[in-house]
Amino acid sequence: MAADYYEVLGVPRDADAETIKKAYRRLARRYHPDANPGDPTAEARFKEINEAYEVLSDPEKRARYDRFGHAAEAAGFGGQAAEDAFGFAGRDPFGFADIFDAFFGGAEAHAPRRARGRDLTFEVEVELEEVLRGTRRTIRVERREPCETCGGSGAEPGRPPVACPTCGGRGRVRMTRQVGFGTFTTVQPCPRCRGSGRIVEEPCRACQGRGDVRRTREIEVRVPAGVEDGVRLRLAGQGESGGPGGQPGDLFVVVRVRPHRIFRREGRDLVLELALGYPQLVLGAELGVPTLEGGEERVRVAAGTPVGHEIRLRGRGLPDLRGRGRGDLVVRLGLEVPRDPSSEEVRLLRELAELRGQPVLAPARRFFDRMRDALGS
Repeated sequence: MAADYYEVLGVPRDADAETIKKAYRRLARRYHPDANPGDPTAEARFKEINEAYEVLSDPEKRARYDRFGHAAEAAGFGGQAAEDAFGFAGRDPFGFADIFDAFFGGAEAHAPRRARGRDLTFEVEVELEEVLRGTRRTIRVERREPCETCGGSGAEPGRPPVACPTCGGRGRVRMTRQVGFGTFTTVQPCPRCRGSGRIVEEPCRACQGRGDVRRTREIEVRVPAGVEDGVRLRLAGQGESGGPGGQPGDLFVVVRVRPHRIFRREGRDLVLELALGYPQLVLGAELGVPTLEGGEERVRVAAGTPVGHEIRLRGRGLPDLRGRGRGDLVVRLGLEVPRDPSSEEVRLLRELAELRGQPVLAPARRFFDRMRDALGS
């Protein structure tokens, strides 16, 4: 025979709501499974206490209980009614609960559901020179953070959240329905605590029970050497608060590398397009080329070097993001063609063309030459 709910909570039958609530809190703290790990007797007692409080804390359910006692459930009140009416209380003759648990994770399906905060995404820009050695950036992030007054619980200090009496702190409830001559049991988030397993009876005044507040923080981000454009850096737990009992989201920082005025990036390599004059390519030359670190590196161009030839300076490129050395500086040679050669340059080029048997067009007269002729000087 089921125990009397008033006796379970140790209160008189004319007890008011506040007396019932205080009795429940005292007993729930004493017999909560977290305070009595591995004690099946305490667990059964905790379930009994929650069942009693669920009925006596609800004026409508309490009125039915005072009038009909435990028979109110069998008369069609509450989710357990169908079981009791057909005599299947505590049993599952068709195995539906076992099938449901097999599909949805068994005991894990009863674990309280914890919310997770929203992820945030920001972008930072860096110069190519900063990619060489790595750098740091400070960003201003506006996000929701745990309330300092209630510690993120959403409850007024001194009035901590209590186990949800509906689900016994599990965050899930079983709903039993009649199917033909048997029953079908499903598990779903508790409607009272919304799957958290805890309820707040007196909300925190600082955050209105949300458990978090909006603040702006400055966060330093370390950008590693060798980072590539578009890489996302993950700062775990630096996103928005997940509310009472929830986990914070993450902060993702997308790195954008600004284009360089001299160098072009190809993976770990740096490419420098260097245009030389025709005599330098034909006769050879020795000259200095700029590096990303600053200064120059001396390179030698052999005589007869063709356009498009590459000179590779080992280890003068960008570092590998995983620390596997550095790339190269690739000097790609091109031909510099004068747009407005002088008269002497034109004369020498025509002589060279005649020597090599390469016909050329007659050069257009320069503007100043035409002006001089027009003025008769």
